[in-house]
Amino acid sequence: MKKYLVSFFIAAAMISCSTEYIETVTYKINEPIMMSREDFVKTTRVTNVPQPIENHGKICLYNRYIFMTETGKGIHIIDNTDPQNPQIVGFVELIGNADLSVRNNTLYADTYTDLVWFSLENPAVPVLRGRLANAFAAVLPVPDNGYGFDYNAVFNRSGDEIIVGWKLVERTEDVKVYRERWWSGWFGGNKTDDATTANNGSQSNGKNGSMSRFSLYGNYLYAVIENQMTIIDLSGEIPVKAIENLYIGSNVETIFNYKNNMFMGTPTGMLIFSVADPLKPQYCSSLQHVFGCDPVVVEDDIAYVTVHSGNFCGQNTNELIIINVSDVYHPSQIVSYTMTKPMGLGIDEKTLFVCDDGLKIFNAENPQTIMTSQNVLAHYTGMNGYDVIPFNNILIMIAENGLYQYDYSNLNDIHLLSVINW
Repeated sequence: MKKYLVSFFIAAAMISCSTEYIETVTYKINEPIMMSREDFVKTTRVTNVPQPIENHGKICLYNRYIFMTETGKGIHIIDNTDPQNPQIVGFVELIGNADLSVRNNTLYADTYTDLVWFSLENPAVPVLRGRLANAFAAVLPVPDNGYGFDYNAVFNRSGDEIIVGWKLVERTEDVKVYRERWWSGWFGGNKTDDATTANNGSQSNGKNGSMSRFSLYGNYLYAVIENQMTIIDLSGEIPVKAIENLYIGSNVETIFNYKNNMFMGTPTGMLIFSVADPLKPQYCSSLQHVFGCDPVVVEDDIAYVTVHSGNFCGQNTNELIIINVSDVYHPSQIVSYTMTKPMGLGIDEKTLFVCDDGLKIFNAENPQTIMTSQNVLAHYTGMNGYDVIPFNNILIMIAENGLYQYDYSNLNDIHLLSVINW
């Protein structure tokens, strides 16, 4: 017995023995670029001078105009009176912008956490009418370099400051490290360049693409940002938040209104919420799929979902999933098809448009036979399609390199009308 007790106390003494060290670590980290709210508000402006398009974002079609966001920068205005010869006629500068919707001659858009709205009496030159500060959940700009950000600088900043970007810096600091002895050597952390080591209805509505996070229903604008839903009441002269943000429980990426339901795409599946009571969205059901990004559109009680790999979405699965949603409490998958890397999609009277390896167009009359040769109506390549809006026999598609329009009035003769390249 004594022999075992001695051994135990020796081992305990070895474990409890620790030494404090000072180590110098060098690491890279993103420091926030701040702007005062006063200066931030002043950045919103409208110009009738077309601006160069460097990248695409979301799209909304309203009457004869296409409004296209350039993520983080603002909204390009395109006069589409003649789809064979569309003209870029203006730009709305909105830093932090991602989404937009149009209702009754009013353009609504986000600018970081704020909602702004513009009169479209002359759609080519929107007129700023107001701003609702802190309408949406706070979302930070996404660093594009793969490094973390300075947590303390971000979350301990003044409430009057808006984060509008990042500056990558290299830091060298002395930090305390506690290491303990073990019979096999030291145990504890090694030197690292990880930043966390040193820092802890019935109105006239525009038509959005499938990648939108904005959706209109009745007198309300629904916006989904990460795991929260914001509901804005548009019935009065000035938009107001109808209720406090609702926690959805999943990182919602897209939203689509069909009948009195909201269909939401998340990395792990499709969520369905009833908005029969517009201010009390009720969870109906979900349909899970493999991990991947997924926009969704619905027509005649059939939902079409694409799942694509890459970016923040995860795995290598690329599919088109077709779902019966006639009973929103019990959706059932009809069929799934392997795709190349599908993105946005649209449906118009059983004609399905999918951004996949360019643009693919299908006769979707029978979901079980979409991929048969007679139901593949067209396949255009040479571009990476992102999202589409089919309306009145004209398909509008944004791709990495331009805005494309196709005439599908004759499904036996679908043809390109125009391209705006960037």
